[in-house]
This record gives sequence, C-alpha cells and structure tokens, in this order.
Amino acid sequence: QVQFVESGGGLVQPGGSLRLSCVVSGTIFRIYDMAWYRTVPGKQREPIAQITGGGSTNYADSVKGRFTISRDNAKNTVYLQMNSLKPEDTAVYYCNFPVRPGLWGQGTQVTVSS
Repeated sequence: QVQFVESGGGLVQPGGSLRLSCVVSGTIFRIYDMAWYRTVPGKQREPIAQITGGGSTNYADSVKGRFTISRDNAKNTVYLQMNSLKPEDTAVYYCNFPVRPGLWGQGTQVTVSS
C-alpha cells in the first residue's frame, strides 16, 4: 500500500520560507507524477504544484513564482520550497498522486502569521 509522510511545516512570519518534504513508500516512486495539495477548514483540498516523473512542473496561479516543487527519486521524496509566504498560504499541506490520489497522509500544518 502506498504511504505518504509529510513533514517540514511550522509557524513562519509573512515573507518567510519553509521547505516541505514528503517521503513516499510502497510504489515505484520514480515513474509517478506527484503533486502537493493544501486544504483549509471549509474549503476543498486544492492541488497547488505538480511534477512529472521526468521533472516537468506546473503550479497553481496562487503560488506561481513563490513555490518550487522538486523530487529526489533516490530518496523517494518530493519537496515543496515555499518562499515569500503569505497569511493566505496557511493550510495543511499534503502530497499525493495528481491523478487518482491514494490514501492521504497526515499532512503538515503551515501557519503564516506575525
């Protein structure tokens, strides 16, 4: 069974940076496209960044130019570098497949506040 374990969240001031990590197990990681999602109470989980097995990336307009998704296939890990954070980026962040997501991990909380 595929498992996703997210980490790296925390409390950061507006304008600050965080780097999230997600370790994926139970699958041949390198062949799969991966995505980062986020959710806030009362709203649907939304995809914000995607990376293909070959390394091509795509971003939601809300994070474009500020967030960078990357992957290390040797470590079965996908990353999300988040810069110039805004209060509206406050959310629980998850990684999963962009198509037919599997069982969700616990996510990692990011809070942007002064």
